[in-house]
Amino acid sequence: MTSLERSAGRATLSPGRSPEVDGDRPGVTVEPVRVEHLPEALGIDEPNPRLSFRVSAPDGWTQAGYEIEVLDPAGSPLARRRVESADSVLVPWPAAALEPRQRVAVRARVWGRDGEAPSDWSVPTTVERGLPTSNWLARFVTPDRPVDPTVEQSPPLLRGEFEVSGPVARARVYATALGLYQLELNGTAVGDQAMAPGWTSYHHHLRYQTYDVTGLIRPGRNALGAWLAEGWYAGRLGFNGGTRGLFGDRVALLAQLEIWYADGRRQIIASNGTWRWAPGPITSSSIYDGESYDARLELPGWSAPDFDASAWPRVAVLDQGTANLVAPTGPPVRCTEQLTVARVVSTDADRVIVDFGQNLTGRCRLTVDGPAGTTISLRHAEILHGGELDVRSLRDAGATDRYVLRGGGPEVWEPRFTFHGFRYLEIGGWPGEFDPAAVSARVYHTDMPRTGWFECSDERVNQLHRNVVWSMRGNFLDVPTDCPQRDERFGWTGDIQVFAPTASFLFDCAGMLRSWLRDVAAEQSPDGNVPLVVPSVPDAEVQPAEPAAVWGDVAVLTPWTLYERYGDPGILARQYASARAYVDLLDRRAGESHLLTHGHQFGDWLDPTAPPDEPAAAKADQYLIATAYFAHSAATLARMADVLGRHDDQRRYAELADAVTDAFRRRYVLPSGALTNDAQTSYALALRFGLIPPGAPREAAHRRLVELVEEAHWRIATGFAGTPVICDALSQGGAIEAAYRLLLATDCPSWLYPVLNGATTIWERWDGLRPDGTPNPDRMNSFNHYALGAVADWLHATVAGLAPAAPGYRRLLVRPRPGGGLTHARAALLTPYGRAEVGWHLDDGGALELDLRVPTGSTASVQLPGADPVEVSSGRHRFRSPA
Repeated sequence: MTSLERSAGRATLSPGRSPEVDGDRPGVTVEPVRVEHLPEALGIDEPNPRLSFRVSAPDGWTQAGYEIEVLDPAGSPLARRRVESADSVLVPWPAAALEPRQRVAVRARVWGRDGEAPSDWSVPTTVERGLPTSNWLARFVTPDRPVDPTVEQSPPLLRGEFEVSGPVARARVYATALGLYQLELNGTAVGDQAMAPGWTSYHHHLRYQTYDVTGLIRPGRNALGAWLAEGWYAGRLGFNGGTRGLFGDRVALLAQLEIWYADGRRQIIASNGTWRWAPGPITSSSIYDGESYDARLELPGWSAPDFDASAWPRVAVLDQGTANLVAPTGPPVRCTEQLTVARVVSTDADRVIVDFGQNLTGRCRLTVDGPAGTTISLRHAEILHGGELDVRSLRDAGATDRYVLRGGGPEVWEPRFTFHGFRYLEIGGWPGEFDPAAVSARVYHTDMPRTGWFECSDERVNQLHRNVVWSMRGNFLDVPTDCPQRDERFGWTGDIQVFAPTASFLFDCAGMLRSWLRDVAAEQSPDGNVPLVVPSVPDAEVQPAEPAAVWGDVAVLTPWTLYERYGDPGILARQYASARAYVDLLDRRAGESHLLTHGHQFGDWLDPTAPPDEPAAAKADQYLIATAYFAHSAATLARMADVLGRHDDQRRYAELADAVTDAFRRRYVLPSGALTNDAQTSYALALRFGLIPPGAPREAAHRRLVELVEEAHWRIATGFAGTPVICDALSQGGAIEAAYRLLLATDCPSWLYPVLNGATTIWERWDGLRPDGTPNPDRMNSFNHYALGAVADWLHATVAGLAPAAPGYRRLLVRPRPGGGLTHARAALLTPYGRAEVGWHLDDGGALELDLRVPTGSTASVQLPGADPVEVSSGRHRFRSPA
């Protein structure tokens, strides 16, 4: 080992499109307090929410303590707690439990170990508790009309009126729906959320939203209105045509408006049987098929108080309780970006095809002027074939929106209650000459803050990484879905299990996945089995009779990933019973053999060598994969138990993991280290999960994995199980160049093959487009599937060299491994403690120069090739490792 050359200095790393937080700041400053994993703390469920704060301080500064103050709305202190601690992430609530509807402000300050004065207080953060289930007076109201669950009904409008009798200090609307809803108050839209209340395991958890409507209330008469649609709740859902009404057969609204007057009075307006309803201009709306809107049916002013609704019929009140209502734990779905037309592909008298240049999830907005009754159709697709929209991969999803003009001037329209996965749009019936500026594509997804960035000297890899980001955006629409375009869009458990490490680097998805994991636990069967999709979709032919490795292991591995990345032991505590139930089920199924050798498994799903009509028929042994995952989940559960102080469980599951590992070795590992199943995925999993004995056997297994990759001419030979771990398995055995050759291969199948064929998202199949340019003929052929993009975690941790060495990145592992001809790489991550940056380049002599930024509150272990490890504290550091 050579000694590591180190010099202090300012790094120049600044990844594109990252938030600007550079610059030396004098003294110590505290950013506004964050509440749980929420970007805003309006209407939260937690009476004692945990708090986090990021500190910016001079290099090497160490926190000795913090102080948190809770203030009432007038600014008077309610509580103050001073704690001698270096903690700053998810620290305990310092005051009495929040009462329902209570609104406070929270601020923090810190001090260091050198006796200095405390920092200034942070800018206060507002925290407001929501409406617990016992506080609801509103009733679910629905159109009073016959219901035929086999026939879609037109989405209705609902409204109620009320009087305001004085100056208003504060007003809130608490609302949810069976189906989807949007509110209007006095003719103005309430909030900017889309697809609310989202998709949950409705019978267990139905989210409600809280809106600040103080500025929309006016003296005298007021009106609250709502648009409703079937959405996931009552609309068509599932394969092969799907089924309607899987969760319920009618839409309904629950809304409670509460007004606090300046004189101290409080008024509650609740949805009830006095409200009225009418058909609206949306004539049909479907998640899969799109939305139709007839502007001639609009009712101007329908949500304003001077509208005459006396002819509207009264609503019906449902016998539906509120015990399952929960506040969101993550951000809502919003429009986060708007794209203009990149090019007009073709145009003729009847239709226009345009290309937005990016495969995305969302819907289109148009501005049009034409005669009343003109019908414009918008058809969506991910690819073209022969110059036409290729809709085969949509299967039974219509993916078509229609707009009927009212006439009389320019009209602006966008669907409300649907979304599509598309890059190309076919526009039919456009009146007059088409102007590309008249149509835009609006990108919708859960509005998670971006936290991670990566780039390197190979632009093809940069495009691959951008494709991963866009696929995550496209498939994190309220639940982590598999695809956004066809008649599916389910929360497949295996996809997010393998992708969670990448997801939690790119975006702050802790709050969103916390909500989804709560549904995973709720949907588990009594024996501990985990559904393949969550929320579970009845009659969708996706529920396993046997525990499915990779998919079911989400109950254990994804909570652990979130703990590693966000430093939140609370997620382990909440999911522990679910994780234990699943591992106990595996233990019972395996029996005394400790091997899983029966039942259906997906194996290495979509291994490129599998027959087209048998995507589970991988070269890797499905039961080897199942047993490997059993050992890995048991070991992970033992670590969970250790964190939670469940010492008896820790010993029990550690012993179980050892027993499964021993059984795996007896069944699948030869004395030489070779496996009985000679497949890349089998070796990659066995090595990555530590299932091959150390020493010569493990070294031999590493060599064989490299040989298998070389025998495949450095092309991918793995599916959903092997792809996320193969580069890690190669790297940990020292075969870094083999990992790079695999990454940089361009022939099909490979990661760069889609890139070189114009992909802007990750494909479901390695050969989604064949080398001759034709689409794969299989109807299961999504062009926006994030699972195979899990390799981005290797880009972050190994290529750039930024990984967690302690939960929440309290300690960083900085261990770049250059190769593949790359001359530089860099990554930035907004950790729970602050911004971390790693950037390296090779100088003209081949020496590696590294710039590092460690956030306040963190330390780092720097491990460069050919050098001894170095421990560093917070601040900026520069290193040089000789060639």
